[in-house]
Amino acid sequence: MGAARDHPPAAALRAPAPLSRSGRSRSPWCGGPGGCRTSRPWGRVRRSRPGCPDGDPVVVGTGARTVTVEVTATDPTGLEQIDARLYHGSYEAPDAAVTPAAACGATADTGTTCTLTFTLTPGTAPATDAQAGAWSVSAYAIGRDGDAEFLNSAAAFSVQRETQVSMAAAPKRVRRGRTVTVTGATTDSAWATGTSVPGAAGRPVELQFRPRGGSRFCTVKTVRTAADGTLSTTVRAYDDGSYRWSAAGTETTAAAVSPDAFVDVTG
Repeated sequence: MGAARDHPPAAALRAPAPLSRSGRSRSPWCGGPGGCRTSRPWGRVRRSRPGCPDGDPVVVGTGARTVTVEVTATDPTGLEQIDARLYHGSYEAPDAAVTPAAACGATADTGTTCTLTFTLTPGTAPATDAQAGAWSVSAYAIGRDGDAEFLNSAAAFSVQRETQVSMAAAPKRVRRGRTVTVTGATTDSAWATGTSVPGAAGRPVELQFRPRGGSRFCTVKTVRTAADGTLSTTVRAYDDGSYRWSAAGTETTAAAVSPDAFVDVTG
């Protein structure tokens, strides 16, 4: 059995829309778990709102995952600094937070786009599987004249545990109308240990079939995972073709598709 890995090594959170003014921070950035609070009105710095790429979640497996955030800011006097933070939970008391490798420094340009790079590391942030789900981005920009803008929650995005699905079909060669047994197993990343563990019981997974020469897979039936995350069912084979498992994503676990298993039908 094998497992399919469809997820890219990095995800990007981009800046699609203008952001209105909010308030002025007492200090431009607080690195502690409580972050910064806002008080007085902002000056002239304007920043665009970071957002997720096409609504896609960030999928984290058993190894580190890189995420980039783009923040665009403008100020008539130029920009002194732009920075952001990713966090899970409330802004005042997050249970996980990630800062970028480096902030964007001073520039005389009155408008600039800052690209910040973050690393999500299983066992650190996110530390446990309970930190899957909704995450937020806080961000700030400071003008060279001291004006600043800061948002506790500039954008939201989803972080999911990586799912893998294996596939096997037997026999590989069968007479037309005879039964084929299709099996597999789901596993999910366990962030606390940096390993993969059996998937949860009762997760619906589609068994799909594509005839030889066909261009797409069609769903044959839906099977639910057993207590140990395994899958098993039987089908009658009438045409040569490939079978695969397809698991839809949940709020906390990613969608996944297994490798194909080809069955040759004779007679």
